[in-house]
Amino acid sequence: MILKIDSHFEKYASSLLQIVENFKTSGLLFGDGKRNTIKLFEFEDLTVNIKSFKIPHLFNRVVYQYFRKSKARRSYEYANALLKKGIGTPQPIAYFENSSWLGLKDSYYVSEHLEVDLTFRELDIQPDYPDHENILRQFTRFSFDLHEKGIEFLDHSPGNTLIKNGINGNYSFYLVDLNRMNFDKSLDFEKRMKNLSHLTAKKEMIRVMSDEYSKHYSNKTPKEIFEKMWFETQKFKTSFDKKKRLKKAFKF
Repeated sequence: MILKIDSHFEKYASSLLQIVENFKTSGLLFGDGKRNTIKLFEFEDLTVNIKSFKIPHLFNRVVYQYFRKSKARRSYEYANALLKKGIGTPQPIAYFENSSWLGLKDSYYVSEHLEVDLTFRELDIQPDYPDHENILRQFTRFSFDLHEKGIEFLDHSPGNTLIKNGINGNYSFYLVDLNRMNFDKSLDFEKRMKNLSHLTAKKEMIRVMSDEYSKHYSNKTPKEIFEKMWFETQKFKTSFDKKKRLKKAFKF
């Protein structure tokens, strides 16, 4: 077992290891667990969130062992990188990797569990959600900040931004599902708009988001930003729907 624990939690190393070793038989299941399994554990004076990544197939087991960092390790390292850049994410605590001569087997990412009010998904499916437009505009500013700091969050999708209500209508945003990211890149206009294309297919939301983005991005006009954002959104939706149909047909 390979493990890396944040310096603030090193004194709990044996306890964390014990929790991970008993992951299958303990803890409270969080989410549907279709791809990866997430469980909550009460630990010291906080609740920890442990994500167990699905065991990769044989080829990827070798790749993750010898040529590429595991998803658990990337999640841990990317979380620390985000915090250093002033971007919200649950406090990273540790990652664990269990390997054999055949390569990586199971791996785990441990972070603090945050109690939040909503995710972006609620904004998408509930147009009458309280303070909807204000939250959407603040989220857009948060996304603009990501882009300005050279962060390309490749899984920028509805369920991967946690939103917490603050004081006087100010909201805090936290990224999760962090294993696919690019850092320290200069994001051009096309990449910025493409990065926002997975969030909603609703034109009225794209109008609000493009309007807010245009207030901070002076390289393009508001009309150009809306048209490009809407184009990339439609392009993604068409591709997503096509893949869904093909997958359904293949299974049938």
